[in-house]
Amino acid sequence: MDRKLALVTGASAGIGAAFARIYAGHGYDLALTARRGDRLERLADEIRLKHGVETLVIAADLADPETPGVILDHLAAHGRVVDALVNNAGYGIRGGLLETSWETHEAFLRVMLTAPTELAYRVLSGMVERRFGRIVNVASLAGLIPGSPGATLYGAVKSYLVKASQSLHLETLDKGVHVSALCPGFTYSEFHDVNDTREQISRNTPPWMWMGADEVAAAGYEAAEANRPICVPGAPNKAIAATVKMLPDEWALALMASQGPRFRGKV
Repeated sequence: MDRKLALVTGASAGIGAAFARIYAGHGYDLALTARRGDRLERLADEIRLKHGVETLVIAADLADPETPGVILDHLAAHGRVVDALVNNAGYGIRGGLLETSWETHEAFLRVMLTAPTELAYRVLSGMVERRFGRIVNVASLAGLIPGSPGATLYGAVKSYLVKASQSLHLETLDKGVHVSALCPGFTYSEFHDVNDTREQISRNTPPWMWMGADEVAAAGYEAAEANRPICVPGAPNKAIAATVKMLPDEWALALMASQGPRFRGKV
């Protein structure tokens, strides 16, 4: 195929679907993966009709350790390689570490940490060989600020994605591969519906702190094209990240201790 291909995980809604539309608009064929195959098919039909690109749908759960290999084997069977990877699949777990079973945490870590790392590892050599590649790791503003009570692993995983993206960015500077961590704040998507915090978040968060999934994805795409290792979209989020960086650790942690529960369904 003459067209490049973008693999987007968590593509059935929100930021993932927005990334899929953006890459298709720039002439990429798409490989779309998420658990909800029906939604993927509808998105694939919409994109094919609008942009005339090839869309491959792979309904799969990244909590299964075999899934990254299954996805890439499926693409290889269709004679395709990954030119752009958007590691977007993700969700949040409500409650502290001991309020949830280890099996739930284990699945969370596979989806949020192991799978994106494995996918990046598996596609990177081909990108380097072809002297072209784009890897966008959808992290979060939570990865740039102190940990919050009731979100034990979420911020930690997002911080990992930020650091891993920075390192990989440096490792591939002269290899034609661009790596960027996208760190959005509050985004209109299904994220807070899935973990049942929509009402709590909406009540405690002013409208000016929210961004649309389309504008977040657009900022992430532009950052990857410009090869910026970190992208924090939106002026309020940039201000929060900069302010927290300047605060002494003790002050920043105290701030999270007092304010974090407002957004975690604890008050």
